[in-house]
Amino acid sequence: MASGKLLMPQPEPKPGDLIEIFRPLYRHWAIYVGDGYVIHLAPPSEFPGAGPASIMSALTDKAIVKKELLSDVAGRDKYQVNNKHDSEYTPLPPNKIIQQAEELVGQEVLYKLTSENCEHFVNQLRYGVPRSDQVRDAVKTVGIVGVGLAAFGLIGVMLSRNKKQKQ
Repeated sequence: MASGKLLMPQPEPKPGDLIEIFRPLYRHWAIYVGDGYVIHLAPPSEFPGAGPASIMSALTDKAIVKKELLSDVAGRDKYQVNNKHDSEYTPLPPNKIIQQAEELVGQEVLYKLTSENCEHFVNQLRYGVPRSDQVRDAVKTVGIVGVGLAAFGLIGVMLSRNKKQKQ
């Protein structure tokens, strides 16, 4: 072991687990339903292992609920079990999560990047709460950047006025 790092094997997902898939520019989310399968929201342009091309899926307003092999959905992207809200919300029983997810397979549903995306979808199934931390974090970042740009603009205006007054 030259690097000194020990890679821990991925725990086998359990039915009802949230699966976070690390796409190049965002995280895709699915819910594990057993036997290697996940159910997830797939915008029409999304295809298994889409990688960078999957960012185009953000431009659509419809999605298809699909049941596919986790290995196909993840493709070459890394993934992990991430039930990150278990301490905040009580997960529904796995059989109820799976039943609800299975009933949606094949349906076309509304898709909005900011309010009805794949992360909202899986959190609704697991906890009964549609929520997306990606969206919340992006909004915070945009807000912080916006405030920063506004401050720079204001400083620029003040310096410009100060310069004119000295002339």
